[in-house]
Amino acid sequence: MTIKEFFSFKENKYLWWNVIAMIVLTGLLIFLVLQGIDVYTQHGKSVLVPNLKGMNEEEAQVMLENRGLNCIVVDSGYDKNKPSGCILEQNPSDGQHVKKGRSIYLTINSLTMPMQTIPDVADNSSVRQATAKLISAGFQLTANESIPGQLDWVYGIKYNGRQLMLGEKVPTGATLTLVVGNGAKEVTEEDSISVEDNSNSETTTEPEKEPASGDSWF
Repeated sequence: MTIKEFFSFKENKYLWWNVIAMIVLTGLLIFLVLQGIDVYTQHGKSVLVPNLKGMNEEEAQVMLENRGLNCIVVDSGYDKNKPSGCILEQNPSDGQHVKKGRSIYLTINSLTMPMQTIPDVADNSSVRQATAKLISAGFQLTANESIPGQLDWVYGIKYNGRQLMLGEKVPTGATLTLVVGNGAKEVTEEDSISVEDNSNSETTTEPEKEPASGDSWF
């Protein structure tokens, strides 16, 4: 058989029918595979992520389940201006389109106020240094409390009128009061004894009254 006869449909029609059948089956197989991938990945089908901020976890979970989504709490923060347990952040953010079954990751407002260690500024810092450290740490400050001592030297820190110890923790963002020297000399025990001795030495006794010239001893 010549090459021309081999490729001739009339002379070798069974070969060409097999080739055509293979092409059709291959195309059909590719089509079915692509359709299966679309179904599996839900191609072209997406869900709009709602705005969950300000909701509690239970409310967010119900809303997401109605849309075929899930939620997972992955972190917590603290905002004193928002209720405890409410959602502060979400990922993906609202307005994005995601596939059904996708998990939305949530950050909720802490149920308890976080505590923070106060910086070590008592008896080793000036007012300016202590103020800078405390404000950078997120604390608030009231008017300083003045006591006798070195001018503008921080002798202690108070919270709600109570003297704080080194390493003690207070609520994050708490309002503190610096106990600061006003430049007046501190009154020591020796000074008080000296003042008492001086006051005693200044006390004089009245001289005895001399008898008048007209008075007689007898």
